[in-house]
Amino acid sequence: MPSAAPTEKPAGNGGRTAAPARPTLRFDRALLVHPLGYRADAAGSDIARLANIMPPLGLLSIAAWLEARGVGVAIIDAYARPHARARLRERLEADRPAFVGLSCTTSGFLDAVHLAEEAKAILPGVHTVVGGAHVSALREQALEGFPALDFGVVGEGERTFGELIAGGWETPASVPGLVYRDGDGTPRFTGRRSDLVELDELPFPAYEKLPGFPEAYTLPIFNYPRTPNTACVSSRGCPYACTYCDRSVFGRSFRHNSADYMLALLRDLHGRFGIRHVNFYDDQFTFHRGRVEAFARGLADSGLRMTFNCAARAEHLDADLLAAMKAAGCWMISLGIETGDPALLARHRRNADLDRLRDCIAQIKRAGIRVKGLLMMGLPGETAETIRRSMDYVFSLPLDDFNLSKFTPFPGSPAYADIRAHGTFDEDWEKMDCLHFQFVPDGLTRAELETLHRAFYRRHFLRPRVLWDYTTMVWRSPDSWRRFWRHAGAFLRFARSERRLAGESA
Repeated sequence: MPSAAPTEKPAGNGGRTAAPARPTLRFDRALLVHPLGYRADAAGSDIARLANIMPPLGLLSIAAWLEARGVGVAIIDAYARPHARARLRERLEADRPAFVGLSCTTSGFLDAVHLAEEAKAILPGVHTVVGGAHVSALREQALEGFPALDFGVVGEGERTFGELIAGGWETPASVPGLVYRDGDGTPRFTGRRSDLVELDELPFPAYEKLPGFPEAYTLPIFNYPRTPNTACVSSRGCPYACTYCDRSVFGRSFRHNSADYMLALLRDLHGRFGIRHVNFYDDQFTFHRGRVEAFARGLADSGLRMTFNCAARAEHLDADLLAAMKAAGCWMISLGIETGDPALLARHRRNADLDRLRDCIAQIKRAGIRVKGLLMMGLPGETAETIRRSMDYVFSLPLDDFNLSKFTPFPGSPAYADIRAHGTFDEDWEKMDCLHFQFVPDGLTRAELETLHRAFYRRHFLRPRVLWDYTTMVWRSPDSWRRFWRHAGAFLRFARSERRLAGESA
């Protein structure tokens, strides 16, 4: 890592031709921002926020990494606290950080650009750094046409952002994993990093940097038994190559924290914040069986009495492992089903086996663990008939809950490369959030997809077994019911219109 930059110096310009002297900035300070993605006054009607507000885990990890190296970090989470964006000027003027880092998905990218523009207007000379899946997928293209963005971080951000702050901003071509601007402003990519972080060497995420944590953050409604609760990750990457998934950040490798690290993190969350339930947002929580067995034994013996959720694939679950996970406090497992049409599933996913999925779901239920099915509608090749087959398959399963997302061809996913050969695609980044049909497969219309999507959900919610299960949540997840009644109007509006925001056009 380059030697540390002086604490205060005139702001530079990312390795370009020298500019006139600017007001001094603090090179031992960084402000990290999680964009909202739209107008703050619309946040109160955002069905996505009402259902789930997740901590910005990537920013929390980078914040902890930087602070361990002597960099003071503040975080503005405009998604959790939409009006916190108004504090941007206050924070910039008070701390004078030399770096503003913005992490975003595709739908939040343009808001990140606007925040970068505001930051430069408030604090001339500040270096703006953007990262996240959208930037990792598009690399140089992500900065093209957006002069307010000085740097882009491709892949995981701890080492790259750390080296940038520690002097790499002066010689950006020497920092792996970085998109920078050359002398004439053209974006250049230095190439992906090979020296990836050992995950057990990471300090615990800096949850304490989030105002209002944990109360300001909510897991998906009806997906937890108790509060306070939160989310974390214990692995990076996924070895599979499904057409609908973007693996631009962590690639197809799989790295994981040890069971000891995971247990220490849960003890820390419980001791400092009183956390009683954790949702592991790993892509493949059970891929490494040995560490899950060790974690389950350790948690069962710890006396913490914490519960947890996770996501898994059917290939990496069995009766013995499920029994150990249940004994440790596993409350719910999410399984990627995607579609109940076998031919369509085989087109988009390896090891497509709906019979195995059915058997796995039955095993999870026998273990006494709730099971949630994750599906999507509108994949390339989707038809009205494949949707009907998917409905029949899903409603033959003993699922406790399910989520039906609207397929979105994100940059970096295999499907994105030739998506227009299979239908019409409106690449409106602000609506690429899995809550809008921006892609419409050949042979269908957007209106038909919307109608079938509503029908899918209505069939689910009108089944007597499902209605009874949600009724039992009065005592199994009482906080979920409190949240539901508090926002019942917004949930019912969404059920009728499927519009993410009140007043949103189709």
